[in-house]
Amino acid sequence: MNYLKHLFFSILPLFFMGCSTTPDIQKENSDVLNKIITTYQDHKSYDEDKYPLGIYTEEHLISEVDFAKEILAQLKTLDTSTLSETENISAALLTFNLEEIVTRYKFETHLNPLLSDAGFHNNLTYRVRPLTNYDQVKKYLNTLNAIPNYVAQHLVFLRRGLEKGISQPRIIFNGYESTYNTHITNTVEENFYYSPFKNLPKNITATQKDSILVAAQKAINESVIPEFKKIKHFFENEYFPKTRTALGVSTTPNGKEYYQSRIKFYTTLDLTAEEIHQKGTKEVARIRFEMQKIISEVDFSGSFTDFITFLRTDEQFYAKTAEELLKEARNIAKKVDAQLPRYFITLPRKPYGVAPVPDAIAPKYTTGRYIGTSKNSTDPGYYWVNTYNLNSRPLYSLPALTVHEAVPGHHLQGSLNNELGDSIPTFRKNTYLSAYGEGWGLYSEFLAEEMGIYKTPYERFGKLTYEMWRACRLVVDTGIHIKGWTREQAVNYMSSNSALSLHNINTEVDRYISWPGQALSYKIGELTIRRLRKEAETALQAKFNIRDFHEVILEQGTVTLPILEQRIKKYIERKKNE
Repeated sequence: MNYLKHLFFSILPLFFMGCSTTPDIQKENSDVLNKIITTYQDHKSYDEDKYPLGIYTEEHLISEVDFAKEILAQLKTLDTSTLSETENISAALLTFNLEEIVTRYKFETHLNPLLSDAGFHNNLTYRVRPLTNYDQVKKYLNTLNAIPNYVAQHLVFLRRGLEKGISQPRIIFNGYESTYNTHITNTVEENFYYSPFKNLPKNITATQKDSILVAAQKAINESVIPEFKKIKHFFENEYFPKTRTALGVSTTPNGKEYYQSRIKFYTTLDLTAEEIHQKGTKEVARIRFEMQKIISEVDFSGSFTDFITFLRTDEQFYAKTAEELLKEARNIAKKVDAQLPRYFITLPRKPYGVAPVPDAIAPKYTTGRYIGTSKNSTDPGYYWVNTYNLNSRPLYSLPALTVHEAVPGHHLQGSLNNELGDSIPTFRKNTYLSAYGEGWGLYSEFLAEEMGIYKTPYERFGKLTYEMWRACRLVVDTGIHIKGWTREQAVNYMSSNSALSLHNINTEVDRYISWPGQALSYKIGELTIRRLRKEAETALQAKFNIRDFHEVILEQGTVTLPILEQRIKKYIERKKNE
């Protein structure tokens, strides 16, 4: 039994038990834990001013793994029986995070820093933000000038991965050229990475502005455009010809063991691929039944397939312009904002905006995403809406997308996580676990129905098709990576069961192929939260309060699903005794 499992079994029953040890022993153990956490949080793996994009070398990774093992050894000696609930959660989460560092290195994931819709090179896109002061300008220039070293280090990893048979399958790279060709521009001014310099802060002096623009042009000409040309040459002449042809990660060295580790990490549960596959098929059947009821409600004459074709092709369901789509997303978001006090005790201070996915990454990007910021950042969070290929962005699914990515989904949960009080260590405020975060996002789509956000049968069908999308993931992800499914099988399964556009389905299937296990987290997390809510409602009857329930879910921030279950059980017992 690994230490993480041992820790959960030993800690969780103690979260809510009284203890008979002396205050001195309690303080001593608490001090030991705080010292371990401080050591972890104060660890600087590199000088961020000198290496603004980080260090990506084998030597650096080994040093980080060794550090993680040292902290794990210290945690293993900790007497958790006298710690508070918050402290036990901190110990469990720190262990979870550190074991993931060790696991990822074991399976050499650093040799494959690519996804179908992302990768080391277009992750740089997230560094492009409005510049509001001179210090930010200098840091951004340093970031641009660090790109050559960043690229060189990643190409070393990718070449080594090809030698070891660790790569992405070739089939997912259709259209991938957009991730680098976009940044190979004829002029500096049209380059995406130059865009922040077009609106410099007003407090910048004329002399500063002149020197900044000269430095910016130099950085784009010498550190951006040439590096993306180098990336283009590498992908097209070295990488693509040598990538694997098989889809499932189980066909790669130690692939089955790696996939099981991804199930454990992304669901935080001890589930097998077969168990997840069966959960998925059961959910698909349930949701399909609910969809059929709506088809009958709108008096549609035709088969399920005919109805899906109608939704995918009828002009009434699609915005004519990008701005129309964005305006509708903002309209839905404000309607949800008005409902939040009825369902939540604590609301975040950080506001959010609604903006389009940047053109540079939109073609291979998902439908929408939340982009968060740190607590002290002057930037808001952003709900990104993909306005590329409008015929694949139906309006009837926009309410479900909005509540998932903005509020009460990722923005609300993520911002509250960042704004947790001083009793919660900083590392926990920066921790994101998909089973919790994405599970909450999908639960938010369910909650929005209670809020009255879905106004038409088509919008309710959109909510169901998004839920179906996540249920299909359980089947498709395990099908691809364990059962040997082809890409065509995966696409056909999703297209025959959901109203997602074919563009979205193809984009999503490529994502599941390239990112094993992550897609499992949404539905597994949502099923857990909904089950816990039903258990609380059944046990408490009139004593159940939705605002209290949500407070218990959110007030400790990101946690594993086993920890969340223990918290809800304690909440039920506490309310029963009031």
